[in-house]
Amino acid sequence: MNTVKNVKELRAAVARARSEGKRIGFVPTMGNLHSGHAALVTKAAQRVDFVVASIFVNPLQFGPSEDLDKYPRTLAADQERLIQAGCHLLFAPTVQEMYPDGMAVQTRVSVPHLSEGLCGASRPGHFEGVATVVSKLFNMVQPDLAVFGQKDYQQLAVIRALVRDLNMPIQIIGEPTVRAEDGLALSSRNGYLTAEQRNAAPVLYRALQHVAQAITGGERDYERLLAEARAQIEAAGFKPDYFEVRHGINLRPATTEDRDLVIIAAAYLGTTRLIDNLHLNLDA
Repeated sequence: MNTVKNVKELRAAVARARSEGKRIGFVPTMGNLHSGHAALVTKAAQRVDFVVASIFVNPLQFGPSEDLDKYPRTLAADQERLIQAGCHLLFAPTVQEMYPDGMAVQTRVSVPHLSEGLCGASRPGHFEGVATVVSKLFNMVQPDLAVFGQKDYQQLAVIRALVRDLNMPIQIIGEPTVRAEDGLALSSRNGYLTAEQRNAAPVLYRALQHVAQAITGGERDYERLLAEARAQIEAAGFKPDYFEVRHGINLRPATTEDRDLVIIAAAYLGTTRLIDNLHLNLDA
């Protein structure tokens, strides 16, 4: 695996792969990689001939009080994990390389509706930052397909809309959430949890499962189910941000007639914000 740090080298390496008739896959990340990220790279490697990953902690998607400065940077360990997962090329740019004229004058990409509510309400500007950096990375790499984790469900919906609306010839693949043995969704931010918080953290997934099982069993009183779920995670020490049932594609509040659903939640455990979801297709 080669590592490049500027767009010129990135494009030259991708051009060489294309000249050899290879299809290009792409996995954008912010680094501090875990098994969930490795699964994205492995999925890409199963579908294409040449896999590009990026590591870039994007300041444009962090709010002023968020964890940009303390977000873990673990490049050497990340490189080893990418090699093991089947990555061929790593793009690890600096902020200067990504935003040469500064972020204040950077053209922004906005995806309305899907960026609003849920994490968009709690993190103003976050999805504009995501959509902008992903658009830039897509233009730099020009992949045939890109793989994203379903744990970040709203982000995946935003990116699917972005690609569709801007007519980008890129197939977007959503990879199922990778979990620890106790059900906790793997996340780089799990490392912020104390031992006591880590023991409590799987309750969030269990609450999602409880709601999913009730809906699958025919229950449609969403308000009651969600109130029970919030009480369940609060009893474990969480401070809920949101816990909702939404339409699985357009993310509007679910109705009792909807068959494609996502149960989606975000909550604080101490100062650490955890997100998770369960997708339900009631016709499957």
